[in-house]
Amino acid sequence: MDSCCQTPTNPKTIYTCPSCLRNGKAVPSITLKAMLKPSALENFRPEISYAFCSTPSCDVVYFYDLQIFNKDTLKVPVFQKDNSTEVPVCYCFNWTRERIKSVQDKKQPIDHIREQVQADRCGCEVNNPQGACCLGNVTVFVRSLETLQ
Repeated sequence: MDSCCQTPTNPKTIYTCPSCLRNGKAVPSITLKAMLKPSALENFRPEISYAFCSTPSCDVVYFYDLQIFNKDTLKVPVFQKDNSTEVPVCYCFNWTRERIKSVQDKKQPIDHIREQVQADRCGCEVNNPQGACCLGNVTVFVRSLETLQ
């Protein structure tokens, strides 16, 4: 199964966000093509390998060297950078913070997403701004709810 939720086997490169100076993770170019608003897409350079900045307090979402794309250049809000209850934690299957909080069994979102991944239905590389599987984000969010109880 060739899935967006598989672990990549390519060598790791260190990317440092020019704004917050924290490490970012490589993101496929298809993600930027899917996420950027048309005005920002005109400045996208497909030959460059961009990275995703997950730092919540940083406005930068994608970067390469000094070229950046901020939150306001994306078509969707970014889970890591927007605390709204309606922002998706899982973009493929619309598991928002609010929806996850509303289910009785907090494992239900994780199980549901795993089933969809197994059925090769996820499209994280084009639906999720981080360009990678959301299951880690969902798991961390669910655990944070469990510690509050």
